[in-house]
Amino acid sequence: MVNKYCPITKGKCVEKQCAWYVPAQEQCSVLSVQTEFFMPMIPPQTTHQEKQVKVIKGKPVLYEPAELKAARAKLQAHLAGHVPEKKYTGAVRLVTKWLFPVTGKHRNGEYKTTKPDTDNLQKLFKDIMTDLGYWTDDSLVASEITEKFWSDIPGIYVKIESIGGCNG
Repeated sequence: MVNKYCPITKGKCVEKQCAWYVPAQEQCSVLSVQTEFFMPMIPPQTTHQEKQVKVIKGKPVLYEPAELKAARAKLQAHLAGHVPEKKYTGAVRLVTKWLFPVTGKHRNGEYKTTKPDTDNLQKLFKDIMTDLGYWTDDSLVASEITEKFWSDIPGIYVKIESIGGCNG
């Protein structure tokens, strides 16, 4: 029997093959570091995928059209007020809920199954979070839960939590 610390149960793992144990030398008081906030806004629907290409002196050059620049600026302005004091330096779980204003026949709380795609929404979002200093690199996002809904109160809910070891 192995007697290791388990961040899931906040106790000891007794199974020899437990996938969640943290060796004693990696235990620390910041296993439960988390950042959580809601940004009331109409979420931008322009995504990172909408970069454009132009040819300058025979070479393709990527650029951001005005709509993408506006979306980036809007997200930066809202995210800037929630940057954690210390960057995350270990594995994190990122939970985001994109809440779009209810339109047409849709109702509050209904999943939004139309564009933009969640993966395209997240790319720009995580790039901005990296630029602002939420973490050392967005590759630290080892677990990701992204949902999009129709909502009477539009905005973006964000929760970042350290997983599997010490952070900060």
